[in-house]
Amino acid sequence: MKILAKPLNGPNRYLTVAFFAVLALSGCSAQGGGTASAGTPSPSSTDGTASVSASPSPSSGPYGGFASAVEMCSTVSQEATGASLLPMSAAQGKTAELEQDKAELTATAERVPESFRADFTNFKDTAIAGLQDQTVYSSGKFEKAMAPVTTWLSVHCK
Repeated sequence: MKILAKPLNGPNRYLTVAFFAVLALSGCSAQGGGTASAGTPSPSSTDGTASVSASPSPSSGPYGGFASAVEMCSTVSQEATGASLLPMSAAQGKTAELEQDKAELTATAERVPESFRADFTNFKDTAIAGLQDQTVYSSGKFEKAMAPVTTWLSVHCK
């Protein structure tokens, strides 16, 4: 019995990826945070760039540049979900919204704990690259980049 008569392409693929991303990430944000057991970042690891939130030290403390585990988990979950929806904003021509989403994603990458920064930055870069190169989604690169983010959320945001 065939469920799908043809493979998912174009907007249907994006909607499917977005649906599963939201599904995977919604459990973490719905639980209200919890404990965050991120590694303690080293003080010399800050890059000194200003973020949109004007946080003086983007990776200070156990929650990175966030005030609490709840804020950290909620923001990371929301931004990861939002990143999965970037292609739909681009397809609809929502340029201002798209630029704001990219800026928020970049700001979040600067605020996450140092131990998670490389994975989240890779995810951010992959999501943004997918706006210019649709094969990021069709080849599974986006899903591969999202896997460490989903894992991190499930470990640190119980």
